[in-house]
Amino acid sequence: MGEALASNRQDVAAVVIGRNEGERLELSLLSVQAAGLPLVYVDSGSSDGSPDVAREIGVPVVELDPCRPFSAGRGRNEGVQEALRRWPGISYVLFLDGDCILAPDFASAAVATFQEDLECAIVTGHLSERFPERSIYNRLCAIEWRSPAGEITNMNSLGGIMVVRVSAFLSVGGFNLEAIAGEEPDLGARLMMARHSIIKIDAPMATHDAQMLRFGQWWKRAVRGGHALAHRYALHGRTKLRDGRRELLSDLFWGLALPVACVVLLWPTRGLSLLLLGGYAAFAWRVYRHYRGAGLSSSDAALVSRFIVYGKFAHVLGIFKFWRNRSRGEFRIIEYK
Repeated sequence: MGEALASNRQDVAAVVIGRNEGERLELSLLSVQAAGLPLVYVDSGSSDGSPDVAREIGVPVVELDPCRPFSAGRGRNEGVQEALRRWPGISYVLFLDGDCILAPDFASAAVATFQEDLECAIVTGHLSERFPERSIYNRLCAIEWRSPAGEITNMNSLGGIMVVRVSAFLSVGGFNLEAIAGEEPDLGARLMMARHSIIKIDAPMATHDAQMLRFGQWWKRAVRGGHALAHRYALHGRTKLRDGRRELLSDLFWGLALPVACVVLLWPTRGLSLLLLGGYAAFAWRVYRHYRGAGLSSSDAALVSRFIVYGKFAHVLGIFKFWRNRSRGEFRIIEYK
């Protein structure tokens, strides 16, 4: 069994991406080395010496050319190119963010899944938050990572930590370089339309360190999420997948249409239109009951329901940012850390 696992790991190389991750980066890189995987680190213009940290522990570094816009998708694509140049025989690439620590046996479990299902293009596992007690925003991330194992059909649950089959990845052109966020659901949508499957296995994948301690950080992350959603809809919302359609309509209703209706109808209804705001309480209650049914404590369910309502307004701002950026023909990353 040990020999089989070692053989599997020789088929996998890791691409770690980061930008100003600080001490978290070294922990991330060391976790990949401890798992026995060859790896490259791709840096997006860090100013904290991250490339030197990687080189000091023997990790090859790709520093992205600052003359072109940075994006996670670009970093991962260039990382794959470097990995294939160094290890041309690999069949799979593991993507890891520089704020995450890899579970030691995840790569082997992923390869076993690929070998059982030849149509599978992506394997993910369980992600956990390293310090959920440090802030309510870290706690929200911890709750966000929760999802059951099985085949993934809703691209919302596909994140940046995954193992991909190289042949399938290359066949759809890799990550979309214009996607400043949400590049993973976009990749997943294209792979699904190419008749590949995406599977989450019931195994630990990695530990994430959000280090999100302020409301402003959470808000910018939510704005970025709205931008990503609008981009997904623009790309795949009108295909048979209808990717992002339901979520986009929900955001536009709760984050734009309802408050505008309240204001526009305020004078004609002599203030009665303000009663429409009670819809937010009903919506939050529905979300609360959903998460209670999913096993969350009452306090966590209340926290999530409150911030999902807040998030509708941030998402609308992100949606507008996307359409503005698209009209200008330029997409630049939205940083929240």
